[in-house]
Amino acid sequence: MYNPGASKLSKIPKIIVGDPIDEEFFKIVEGRAEVIRAYDVDDEDFASLLKGADIVIVRSRRRITRALIDCADCLKVIARAGIGLDNIDVDYARSKGIIVVPVAEASIEAVAELTIGFMIALSRKIPQLDSKVKKGLWCKSEGVGLELKGKTLGIIGLGRIGSRVAELAKAFGMRVIAYDPYVDRMAASKIGVELIDKLSDLLKISDYVSIHTPLTEETYHMIGERELKLMKPTAFLINTARGSIVDEKALIKALKEGWIAGAALDVFEDEPLEDSDLVKFDNVILTPHIGGSTIEAQKSIARILAEKIMEYIESICKDNGNLK
Repeated sequence: MYNPGASKLSKIPKIIVGDPIDEEFFKIVEGRAEVIRAYDVDDEDFASLLKGADIVIVRSRRRITRALIDCADCLKVIARAGIGLDNIDVDYARSKGIIVVPVAEASIEAVAELTIGFMIALSRKIPQLDSKVKKGLWCKSEGVGLELKGKTLGIIGLGRIGSRVAELAKAFGMRVIAYDPYVDRMAASKIGVELIDKLSDLLKISDYVSIHTPLTEETYHMIGERELKLMKPTAFLINTARGSIVDEKALIKALKEGWIAGAALDVFEDEPLEDSDLVKFDNVILTPHIGGSTIEAQKSIARILAEKIMEYIESICKDNGNLK
């Protein structure tokens, strides 16, 4: 049975780090908490480590399920070192009085720049041409590509990352439209984005469709056969959000039958990607969930995460004399 314990910690806080994070975090919390790195342990051993833990930190790989939460007898904080909380049973955690802390702001630039990089790589056929040149083939005639200027970018989800992608795309001279039922037209117009009322209309218009929405019941398989058939045969799909927003079976069918011109995916329905036909297409770029994987973003995530956690610890421990 979960017992959050007293309102104040009566010991040096115990932190379990379930996924690798930058060393900056450990430098900040050193001497102020007991920190255990549990990167490669299985769920059974991880559950054992959670006993007596006050704080657990994960990225996208480790899932914090109801079963794991039930194994924690005094857990107070679950921290997500990055964007999205779909790998954490947030509702159940909060029902147990556990605070769930995301650190989304540090990855905005990294994910936005990766998105633009995908658009350029798809447009200029960079992966295909790179592969051929390395094989000794000089196929310049196959290298005729597209420019971003004058094209229409359709953004699904105009949050912090989607908005930054819009700003970068406009610097290339693109027209930017967006579908997001939770953003008003005034906010969109301030960054020069035209809101589209229907997703179907955005898909029909766009030369590039980029996904930047959280994974929810509403967005699960938001892009399926019907949606892919609405896209231009010359259009590209980009997903740096969550894999399950796109129905991968439908996407594979779309690529086989030429409904769209190509795709770039940093996220997948099941990670790591295994035994997928997606690897068979030379007009598809696949990366291993590296959206926030820049030196700058990882240091920033670690620093912000450490500051948030230490602020929390100090707020409940300052009267106990535990923190010097």
